[in-house]
Amino acid sequence: MLKTIIAASSNAHKIEEIQAIMSKFGMKVISRDDAGVPKFEIKEDGETFEENSLKKAEEIMKVTGEITVADDSGLMVDYLDGAPGVYSARFAGEECDDIKNNEKLLKLLDGICQEERAAKFVSVITLIFPDGETLVARGECPGHIIEVPVGENGFGYDPLFVPEGYDKTFAQLSAGEKNLISHRAKALCKLEKLLNERANV
Repeated sequence: MLKTIIAASSNAHKIEEIQAIMSKFGMKVISRDDAGVPKFEIKEDGETFEENSLKKAEEIMKVTGEITVADDSGLMVDYLDGAPGVYSARFAGEECDDIKNNEKLLKLLDGICQEERAAKFVSVITLIFPDGETLVARGECPGHIIEVPVGENGFGYDPLFVPEGYDKTFAQLSAGEKNLISHRAKALCKLEKLLNERANV
């Protein structure tokens, strides 16, 4: 019997990545839309990925009463003092899209040498149970930002991000390859350990 978990996200890409790993535990992740959660905006006003992830999970759990998983993730660029960070999805403004966000990032890094283009993707996943029990897992994937977008896969800043030890961007890697090394994969791996520890208590 698959245990259903409600994802606080409606982002199909994120849900696919979470589902690919949660399926190992007999868990089926469905979006808030598929769960029939009324459409309302969760104000992501936290200063950290942890704060935003927890808030999203709590808000959806209040509505559904079911186990809920939320992810808050983004890109942190050293040269920009950790920006865009929690503002990654709306870096170029509230009505922006991936292309505009990437354009703004490249503009801010224009003329900056590769040695100073270090960056990391961060993912914080919060799993919250109806009794209030909460598991929090953070994953990071270091790399650097290139000067022009390359690759057709992925989403967000993937075409600009080359993970450490690779010569391809996230957008050039297959979903399978990315799921082995991504920030979300690492966070899910930590979540997996937490779930195993919980099961063995």
